[in-house]
Amino acid sequence: MRLAFIVSHPVQYYVPLYRLLTARGDVTVRVFYTWHGGGREVMDRGFQKPVAWDIPLTDGYEFETVPNTAKDPGTHHFGGLRNPELVARVRAWKPDAVHLTGYAWASHLRALRALARSRVPVFFRGDSHLLDPQGGWKWLAKRIFLRRVFAWPAAFLCVGRNNRDYYRAFGVPERKLFSCPHSIETARFAEPDAALEAEAKAWRASLGIGPEQRVLLFAGKFEPKKRPLDLMNAVRDFPDPRLVLVLVGDGELGGEVRRLAAERPERFRVVPFQNQTRMPVVYRLGDVFTIPSAHGETWGLAVNEALACGRPVLVSDRVGCAADVMRPGENGEVFRWNDWGDFAAKLRPGLAGGWAMDRAALRRDAERFAIAATAESLMQAIKQSSANAQ
Repeated sequence: MRLAFIVSHPVQYYVPLYRLLTARGDVTVRVFYTWHGGGREVMDRGFQKPVAWDIPLTDGYEFETVPNTAKDPGTHHFGGLRNPELVARVRAWKPDAVHLTGYAWASHLRALRALARSRVPVFFRGDSHLLDPQGGWKWLAKRIFLRRVFAWPAAFLCVGRNNRDYYRAFGVPERKLFSCPHSIETARFAEPDAALEAEAKAWRASLGIGPEQRVLLFAGKFEPKKRPLDLMNAVRDFPDPRLVLVLVGDGELGGEVRRLAAERPERFRVVPFQNQTRMPVVYRLGDVFTIPSAHGETWGLAVNEALACGRPVLVSDRVGCAADVMRPGENGEVFRWNDWGDFAAKLRPGLAGGWAMDRAALRRDAERFAIAATAESLMQAIKQSSANAQ
């Protein structure tokens, strides 16, 4: 079988899937990149700095970068991906199925429609959900628009329960919905565990964090929707004097984050942006990892990564993965997004080691969302969708 992928650029979460499928031997893969093909720094608007990941993202599979003619190229707006040759190139490769990620760019929307019209089965993948506030004329217009667009794909790959509910809300029939979970390269974060733990222990000591202290870790973009400032305010008054909040990253709120941290140096540490090879150590800096986002967190793959590092997680109920990944009281907790009292109440037992899973069990728990699970789910979805269409 020939399987084409249409995606904006090499993504560290997706590339391992392309490699694994290529290595299977029963499927030929080609990826069509519509923004860039990696290998150079690109401005990351969330971190507010040019970023190039320091792990290989273009080996082990076939790909081509389709010329993008957008005046302002990027995924930050609808017109940022304009690839006049995309549909012709994909058709010329003669795929049996196309896996398309995201519709919110000109080229992807055009490709979705054109391929569907030429009876090439398109398997659509997104991770939107209904957890964020909805309503008003924009929501009504979106419902009308997407009911039409969502009639085009042959099938939808649901990354989780909240994503499945999203498609249902736009009238997608159950026969077109297939589970295909978000996943990570678990081994990259889990091993070598002893060496990574030792490195994190030394790093904590260099930050002036004693062995008796308990660390809550935030790693990500310092931007409003992720609420690092609200998190700092909640932690500032936490009654346990042993608690230290370590914030790793950067972004538009970086100056304010560093200012607040300087006011309470016994409570906060701020660490600059860290690249991919450092993340298995970064997660091990903390005793508990947190994502307190209020909106816009469609999944939160950092949760999967933290679990693979043997760390429990405390997330808000607006984080998309909460319904699928979290096992409250076992691998962490979920707090009400607008209730910092609930946050504190849920954090206390975690800092005391009161959640059921130990670090080895947490790493095993992360395997539920390994790349192999996604690959198998995808192949089963293609097989079943083909059978349904006959």
